[in-house]
Amino acid sequence: MKILQDTLREEFGKRTIAETELPKYFTTSLNPIMKLRPYQKECFQYFITYWQNEFDAKELKPHLLFHMATGSGKTLIMAGAMLFLYEQGYRNFLFFVDSTNIIEKTKENFLNVASVKYLFGQTININGKQVEIKLVDNFQTVDENCINLCLNTIQGLHTSLNVPKENAVTYDDFVEHRVVLISDEAHHTNTATKKGKNTIVDSSPTLPGIEVESTEDWESTVMKIFYSNEANVLLEFTATEDFQDANIADKYENKVIFDYPLKKFREDGYSKEISVIQSDMSPIDRAIQCVLLSQYKRKLFSSIHQDIKPVIMLKSKTIAENKRFYDEFINTIKNLSVEDIERIGANAKEDIFDMFSYIKEKGIELENLLLEIKEDFKEENLLLIDGNNISPDKQQKLNSLEAKDNEFRVVFAVDMLNEGWDVLNLFDIVRLYETRDGGRGKIGKTTMQEAQLIGRGARYMPFTEPTGELPSGKRKYDDDTTNRLRMLETLHYHSVNNPRYIHELRTAMVQTGIVAEKFKTVDLKLKDSFKDTSLYKNGYVFVNEVESFILNKDVTSLGDNILSKNYKVHINSGRISTGLIFEDEERRVATIPYRNFKLKDFGYHVIRAAINRFNTFRYSELKVRYPNLTSIKEFIESDCYLSGINVQIFAVQEKLDNLSQKDKLFCAVQVLKQIEPQMTNGGIGYKGTRLFSPRPIKSVFREKTQKFALDGSLDKEYGKSMKETDNPELRLDLSCVNWHAYEDCYGTSEEKHLIRYIESIYPKLAEKYEDIYLLRNEKDFKIYSLASGDAYQPDYVLFLKKKNDVGKADYIQIFIEPKGEHLRTTDKWKEDAMKEIRVNADIQFSTQGTNFNIWGMPFFTEKKRQIFDAAIKESLEIL
Repeated sequence: MKILQDTLREEFGKRTIAETELPKYFTTSLNPIMKLRPYQKECFQYFITYWQNEFDAKELKPHLLFHMATGSGKTLIMAGAMLFLYEQGYRNFLFFVDSTNIIEKTKENFLNVASVKYLFGQTININGKQVEIKLVDNFQTVDENCINLCLNTIQGLHTSLNVPKENAVTYDDFVEHRVVLISDEAHHTNTATKKGKNTIVDSSPTLPGIEVESTEDWESTVMKIFYSNEANVLLEFTATEDFQDANIADKYENKVIFDYPLKKFREDGYSKEISVIQSDMSPIDRAIQCVLLSQYKRKLFSSIHQDIKPVIMLKSKTIAENKRFYDEFINTIKNLSVEDIERIGANAKEDIFDMFSYIKEKGIELENLLLEIKEDFKEENLLLIDGNNISPDKQQKLNSLEAKDNEFRVVFAVDMLNEGWDVLNLFDIVRLYETRDGGRGKIGKTTMQEAQLIGRGARYMPFTEPTGELPSGKRKYDDDTTNRLRMLETLHYHSVNNPRYIHELRTAMVQTGIVAEKFKTVDLKLKDSFKDTSLYKNGYVFVNEVESFILNKDVTSLGDNILSKNYKVHINSGRISTGLIFEDEERRVATIPYRNFKLKDFGYHVIRAAINRFNTFRYSELKVRYPNLTSIKEFIESDCYLSGINVQIFAVQEKLDNLSQKDKLFCAVQVLKQIEPQMTNGGIGYKGTRLFSPRPIKSVFREKTQKFALDGSLDKEYGKSMKETDNPELRLDLSCVNWHAYEDCYGTSEEKHLIRYIESIYPKLAEKYEDIYLLRNEKDFKIYSLASGDAYQPDYVLFLKKKNDVGKADYIQIFIEPKGEHLRTTDKWKEDAMKEIRVNADIQFSTQGTNFNIWGMPFFTEKKRQIFDAAIKESLEIL
């Protein structure tokens, strides 16, 4: 099937698309906390390229499918597309989906400013015009200055259009007004196509040659309203479209604007790893073992100062079994003993064993652990969700499990959570039943659903590791398999020990892209001969640091962008949300009382307590951003800073009339959370220091275990030993090469070409240099661009000592980066940064009779080897 993404790449070139600038309002009017990931930026670039250009394959009406993995941020793409299409003149947006639960979640995403999952900025400003999002029932009377948003289920939309009722949306809405249709979980809409039925036939009053055949099914209803107005737009979003179905493939021919499957999502590091724990324990013992593991994860988070609560799902087969196990779990936790914990620990293996090792190392008494478990997993912290136990209040709690004031640790479920659930802090799923429905080599429907559930649960929970150097929003420890913190990047699936089921489940997870088909783990070992050298024992690698500097030394306030806004905070009340949940959103918001405050109204001590929860608001940090600030007291009490901040509190009237200190602290914290991302850049710039300082080689370059996903790379050399490669041009037994510090290389083809290149010039090098060693930087250190302060990790360092009869030792350290040709343009800043080192780096370090030099080289690319070859030969004078 030809996809539109490929057509655009062929038509305009990947470089042109990559250079497409995103609108400035993407930065200011989307939630600044939700920074665009590289693939999301790329998605918008394809969308904008499509919209702004004409080409032969472009269809008359925009009908596009965004095929993106669960958890990849499809809703953020919707929000950005809404802003962009508003700029193009669209004002009316219809969002529809299969599930009522997703409608409620979408209201939080698009309309609730106080929600942690709100997708827009505090204010939406498009080209100097402030824009509001307004919830509407239909498009008959709409505000032409607003984004008018109508939310509905596909079932409700179908019924409203074909059985008209008062205030509901009608077909006339789509004839008279141009509308953007946004279909979430769009695979549910293709009811007619899957049956091989055409929804479009010969003629139409609005578009000659186009007519909807019938409106007996949901899909025909959607297509009829799409074709009602020649300017309507249809944007579809799903993670699981079945392109193997010939009818589906035909429908979406040249309509897939962006394809980002779960497999790519996982390979890019944006999901948790998956670990299956099998046991012969009873279901309740499996659950208690999971509780212990969950508590271990909570302790690991606490050890790195992260306030993150791991959540467990206990999954039953039927509603009756779900309720029975819920009652059994409550009773078991109440009567749990140290002996029960010791019994489970007696047969512990792998991750469970590591948990007990950690407890022993930290001197944690099992009696204290037992008390923690009884408190954390008491009945009040358990959530029973199934067809007999569901309510709007429970749905809200289920969708806010990451919130700091949500104490639920366990969700008991049947089949309520198959779609639309985007909780990030789910770390364990326990399968409480033992049946399987596969057979004759086919994967059972239930097993496939379980694999899809694991895929949803595998969404990554962002956290900051101790050094603060690794990215918070993606996996950090794939190549550091002995690091305990890998546990915090792992979803554990607990199952009975059933080899046939586990094989079937793994096959399903491979098919859906949740796990790689093959892994290879190798040990990266330094040669003993290298570890005996003086370079290893006494040598240094020189690296720089990042430093901040003031961009504007005259700044004397938070700035109008912060001070002029109204910061909205909702103090939740179950009574209001439950009682009014089915009412119109505008009416519901209008009935919630609110009152305007100044932040100073909460009192100095409350604001000080709130500030203490944020590193950003420490005086040392504030002083860097606001150089004229004299004290934290001034920051709190001055109208130029926090004192005059406007706060709008929504709550029941009794609460507004008598805010407690706890309420005030909650509101202050919520306001600071909204202010913090706007201060991120403040008056600060960053740059790499010119000073490069020495770090001992023996403490920087380590032996480690590396894990390769063999189906995760298009490079056939990735993960292969150089002595085992099928390519004779690259084959080399590095154990016999004295200048290569590691015993082997398992890297990309470009890395292997670099090694072969060094081998080819080694005789020339050896004429002028000694102590020649090439070391792989496997995330051992990073350096910073002198111009921008951006961090990067050159793949290799070449160390040389110049032969010198005078007695003074000249050491040279050269940073080298093998780079595939497809990445040379996008990573050019790294090449510029490395080339700048030789001219501007400063080394204020010497030992008796030594001189140190550090250089950077142009990228090494095999097809453009001559560029690198000329640079290194000229630098080393081996022409």
